[in-house]
Amino acid sequence: MLTSLERLALLVLLIARAGIAAAPVRILIAYHSQTGNTAKLAAAIREGAASVAGAEVVLRAVDEAGPEDIAKSDGIVLGTPVHWGSLSVEAKRFIDRMGEVLGKSKMLGEGRTAGVFCTGGGVSNGQELARLAAIAAFMHMRFIVIGGVNDDGFGSLGPQAVTGGVPPGLSERDRAEARRFGERFARLTLQFRAGAKQ
Repeated sequence: MLTSLERLALLVLLIARAGIAAAPVRILIAYHSQTGNTAKLAAAIREGAASVAGAEVVLRAVDEAGPEDIAKSDGIVLGTPVHWGSLSVEAKRFIDRMGEVLGKSKMLGEGRTAGVFCTGGGVSNGQELARLAAIAAFMHMRFIVIGGVNDDGFGSLGPQAVTGGVPPGLSERDRAEARRFGERFARLTLQFRAGAKQ
């Protein structure tokens, strides 16, 4: 049998834990898009991430994502079209800005999650290289990188879409993979943040 003082202490502890659990994780999905395809993939990822209770998702073009968006994010997902087998210049500039903003704290991406996605006109345009370049930057900044899961259940570097096919643009399969990734990213970011606070 608990005393009234012990019951009060237990109640305060439960309220405090509920407050910690109720704090949403902030996820920034930043993308560069020239033809609109990367923006559409970003929107599908946002849809998946927003389906997770406790996730607050912000969708921004890389040139619209400000220092506050970066600094307040628990997780950052970066999307880019493939340019010459790598990131677009605009996506690379965003990574540089991220380093400037997070470098001020000396913690960089410590305690944060990251993910990547890309679009390319053809099958062999360098989607893997573009995603690996972004992943390397995130890892250098001490982020925890979260990958995707493809239709066959195998891990992936993150969503990708070949947009130069017939018909051109994104397929429903591409959008479904993006939504699945967004949900996974938000869920794992929540789990990671909950574990970090204990």
